[in-house]
Amino acid sequence: MTDPYRDQHKQRLAYMPWLYPRLKPRHRAWAEPWQRALQEEWSRLETVRFGAHCFVAPQARLFAEPGRDIVIGDHTHIAADCVLHGPLTLGEHVSLNHHVTLEGGAAGIVIGDHTRIAAYATLYAFDHGLRAERLVREQPVTSRGIVIGRDVWLGARAGVVDGVTIGDHAVVGMGAVVTRDVPPWTLVAGNPARPIGRRPGAPVEV
Repeated sequence: MTDPYRDQHKQRLAYMPWLYPRLKPRHRAWAEPWQRALQEEWSRLETVRFGAHCFVAPQARLFAEPGRDIVIGDHTHIAADCVLHGPLTLGEHVSLNHHVTLEGGAAGIVIGDHTRIAAYATLYAFDHGLRAERLVREQPVTSRGIVIGRDVWLGARAGVVDGVTIGDHAVVGMGAVVTRDVPPWTLVAGNPARPIGRRPGAPVEV
């Protein structure tokens, strides 16, 4: 027998997973076994490793064939309709809002602790060639990898291309497309993304 209230609560958590750590004890009593069962099933089917106290929405899609592992750190939350394809390493207390896409290519994506990635952001750690003498579908694929630092915020619909490193504490504005490295503490916006300032209170550059 289903419980409509509980089903709705699961939907709310799936799209707003930051609510999971705040659950009251009576809700945690069913939510923790629910999450444990989901994560055990993913780990059985894919090369995915979960840390402690993670939340992953059942509507998320995790693909991690051998050699393309996904490693998820403690207290990390993955919302509904995210698509993750390894190799990926997510640190502790990372948050992926709904519809985030992480494609690890061959070189992989690494995301540091406490980083937040807003809805519909896309990170692709591979690229296609563009030579005129070959069809697009026949172009060689390259992969250099993407590194996102600690305590980074990527705004909604931001994009990050292959080969980029975003430094610790940086902020990427909504809709920005990051095509080159971003220094720590820097605010970037636009397409292509360009520096527009530094986080208030950031250490003075030397």
